[in-house]
Amino acid sequence: MKVFEAKEVGYSYPGKIKALQGVSLAVDAGEKIAILGANGCGKSTFLKILDGLIFPDTGEVSAFGERLSQESLKGGFNHLFRSRVALLFQNPDAQLFSASVLDEIAFGPLQLELPQDEIIHRAEDALRLLRIEHLQERSPHELSIGEKRKVAIASLLTINPDILLLDEPTAGLDPRSTRELINLLTEANEAGKTIITATHDLHIVPEIADRCYVFSEEKRVAAEGKTENILSNMTLLKECNLIHIHSHKHKEAWHSHPHGH
Repeated sequence: MKVFEAKEVGYSYPGKIKALQGVSLAVDAGEKIAILGANGCGKSTFLKILDGLIFPDTGEVSAFGERLSQESLKGGFNHLFRSRVALLFQNPDAQLFSASVLDEIAFGPLQLELPQDEIIHRAEDALRLLRIEHLQERSPHELSIGEKRKVAIASLLTINPDILLLDEPTAGLDPRSTRELINLLTEANEAGKTIITATHDLHIVPEIADRCYVFSEEKRVAAEGKTENILSNMTLLKECNLIHIHSHKHKEAWHSHPHGH
């Protein structure tokens, strides 16, 4: 079953600033997908479209077989969609607004009108899973960038969505937290959740994605394929500004190696 299907999606910001051009993509339930591209190639914009926060100027997107639009999200489909799809913003400050970490994590299940004991249970589980129990009475805005990201992730998990849309999820995380997040995403996918991650961090891609879409700096899909095939295509990655060639001198000889951004 296709959970998302985008056909020739185009989007421009005010002032006619083109963000996406003719992007087509399809995602089946239970897949783990990476959207790769340099900064400014439209990855974040596309995730917002998949989350129903903004809508295409051209083309269309369907979710669970129904066209995603302002009209469709006004009716009963909105509750179904919001309970099944959750977006992690690239900047956690964009989604953290409650007075305390605990309030933030409980907000989603509260909006879903779950029983009080279920809300408490989900919040406690998320706090424990992300190892942030000690932060629950703190204001989210007093936290470090890594702590804020953990709180934002915990707030998604309490909704228990079928689909996680993740925008640069490891940005600002230390190595241990990055490893814990990758393990968490792997377990979530094995439990049947669909994971769609936008990133330019190529190091994490083999573990978080079986298939990749590469966005070019022209805001188009430059390539799609299995992760191992995409990551072995040095010409493609260089053309899309995902790697650069780094040269260094060693024992009077110069050596060149590809490096990810």
